[in-house]
Amino acid sequence: MLQEIIDIICEYVEADPETITEDTSLRNDIGATSFDLMNVAQAVEEKYNVSLPNSALPRVKTVGDILRLLNA
Repeated sequence: MLQEIIDIICEYVEADPETITEDTSLRNDIGATSFDLMNVAQAVEEKYNVSLPNSALPRVKTVGDILRLLNA
């Protein structure tokens, strides 16, 4: 699942997928904007057929946070 999330992120943010790990900061390490993060969230929802709570999205700081949110 990690690689799928990385692939989704790389659709919206110019980043080397080989450098992205669970600990990668979406904003600080790869420069994702709020708009990028909204697009990533929407793509994750569509791919996994889930609805991510809007209240949780501001707390998503790393790639691992996305994974934990999906597994919750």
